[in-house]
Amino acid sequence: MNDQPRDDAIIWTDGLAKEFNGDYAVREVSFEVPRGSIFGFIGPSGSGKTTTIRMLTGYYKPTEGKVRVFGRAPEKFGKRERERFGYLPQLFVLYPDLTVWENVNFTASIYGLPLRRSEILNKKLDFVELGEHKGKLARDISGGMQRRLSLAATLLHDPELIFLDEPTAGIDPVLRRKFWDHFQTLKDEGHTLFITTQYVSEAAYCDLVAVINAGRLIEVDTPHGLRYKAYGGDIVEMRTVERLTYAHLTKLQDLSFVRRDIERIDKNIIRLIVNEASTDIQALLKSSEEQGVEVESIEEYLPAFDDVFVELVRKDNGSNQDV
Repeated sequence: MNDQPRDDAIIWTDGLAKEFNGDYAVREVSFEVPRGSIFGFIGPSGSGKTTTIRMLTGYYKPTEGKVRVFGRAPEKFGKRERERFGYLPQLFVLYPDLTVWENVNFTASIYGLPLRRSEILNKKLDFVELGEHKGKLARDISGGMQRRLSLAATLLHDPELIFLDEPTAGIDPVLRRKFWDHFQTLKDEGHTLFITTQYVSEAAYCDLVAVINAGRLIEVDTPHGLRYKAYGGDIVEMRTVERLTYAHLTKLQDLSFVRRDIERIDKNIIRLIVNEASTDIQALLKSSEEQGVEVESIEEYLPAFDDVFVELVRKDNGSNQDV
């Protein structure tokens, strides 16, 4: 970890920790968030995600470590820095007895948007697909629509950096995908997004992913990098016309780029962990051909991120026991 933020880092932490009554909710958390990226902060409920985001926004002062957002410690933020970010909390904090329109209009007045702001408000409501519901009371719309209303309110002042704490919690898979489509659009427009989630599969939508468990940061990497670290290489799945014999498997296992024991999935399906799937697949085909094995299909296998997360936690637990 760099001891100083890189030029393209909008968020930087080094050894960040937060203690409550003698217990650490977060400990030794270090990462950087590049500008213009989607940074996923992924872990189960109670792992320290919200505590971290509150330190990044200046709500909590760290017990230990350093944090810089926009190059400054968040607890020293002034009005100018606070206007540069938006924060979507987990819970619905808008006004249930106001309409959708009244809520965004009131929020806009807090942000100091000009009185002639109807175009801005309509644009944000259309962005989250609430334009047709602006006359409804907030308490009468669904939980998913309340999340979208909260997102619209968060985006009203066009923040440079957007913190989203569990934005897809408790909503159906179709709506979750729509949210991520919105987030990608925001990134394409130049925003930086810091998103916490307990849905491990959402790692696939991020540029960088930090995996946290029990207050400790396990890994920070790209989605592909996390898969590689979890399994020690790329995974290739090969289907053959006939069942591979023990002799065939042994010769494949002896190839220099095969990194772990071969896993038999079915009588004619195996999975191998290799150095690099894009180049090693051709070598596997050549070796199979030399052995007279007819390959029906061969391709890189991408395990679900739920499995990746479990594997990373398992390896982390094992390494901690060895210390």
